[in-house]
Amino acid sequence: MTGTRRTAAAGLEALVDEYIQELRPERESELSKFRSVRTDKDAISYAALARDPETGKKHPHQYRIPPASLEESKRRLLKNLSRVRSTKPFQELIELVDRHIRPIDRVGELTVYDTALRIGARFGSEPEKVYIHAGTRNGMRKLGLDSRDETIEMNELPAPIRRKLRPREAEDFLCVYKDAFATVKTGERPAASSRSHGRTRLST
Repeated sequence: MTGTRRTAAAGLEALVDEYIQELRPERESELSKFRSVRTDKDAISYAALARDPETGKKHPHQYRIPPASLEESKRRLLKNLSRVRSTKPFQELIELVDRHIRPIDRVGELTVYDTALRIGARFGSEPEKVYIHAGTRNGMRKLGLDSRDETIEMNELPAPIRRKLRPREAEDFLCVYKDAFATVKTGERPAASSRSHGRTRLST
């Protein structure tokens, strides 16, 4: 990323445009690597270990998770390879991943989401709504959005976000740009939420 983030005074739409120009290509490249590896087993292994399939580098989101925990995540997911491979809607996929790896030491909501996102990239399953973790939740609060649930629908987000970004990009944007939101001008307000708040949240 060149220079510093634009100031909040530039407005939310300018930040969204910056994300599209500077970060979208990078994120697309990251996920495309999971589609390109030779086997489904390899893709799931890299996803669970939080490793770049080309370089082997560990993703910063999972730096603090012990290798033993990620190895156990890999073992559990590969043991259920056929189920993982056949689970297409992203909501069902993340629930499957959560069920198998969330009980592992130091594995939290962000790792569950990241792992499911990488696996979904392999099998053509992409989020249809925004999944909320600690960083995203912080960004939402700074925009005055309700962050009590584990997800938010795209039509509940400010217009520049819902018009220009995919759900997985909106999740990333809300986290990456959270420090720029304190005084940002959001433009059109999101639609009123009709969601209930009884669901348990899917934190590292």
